[in-house]
Amino acid sequence: MFDHVKFGVSDYAASKAFYLKALEPIGATVISEGSPTYGVELSSQDEASLCLYETEEKPAHLHLAFKAKSRQQVDAFYHAALAAGGKDNGAPGLRPRYHAHYYAAFVIDPDGHNIEMVCHKPEA
Repeated sequence: MFDHVKFGVSDYAASKAFYLKALEPIGATVISEGSPTYGVELSSQDEASLCLYETEEKPAHLHLAFKAKSRQQVDAFYHAALAAGGKDNGAPGLRPRYHAHYYAAFVIDPDGHNIEMVCHKPEA
């Protein structure tokens, strides 16, 4: 739904590794990269991109929601993100308070940002 999101991180290497592993289930790879203070751009199949750069500034907490094509991608994201060092913030499951088919999982990234993967489709 977005073209790109760019935000600062305190540990560039840790955050880059976290997002590459956590977003592997949706095919995210490095599209371009400069110095840590310039950052890295991650994307999957010509979709919107996520850009990270190293900074000493303390950014406000951020909520990022990535769109999954299937519930299996949501599950895979959750397990990959935990394996990459993320902290549980909501296991995969339906969130009917949003709508009947809102299937999502939430993790906290290395900087405390709330990262979500969501599928809006009914179960296949």
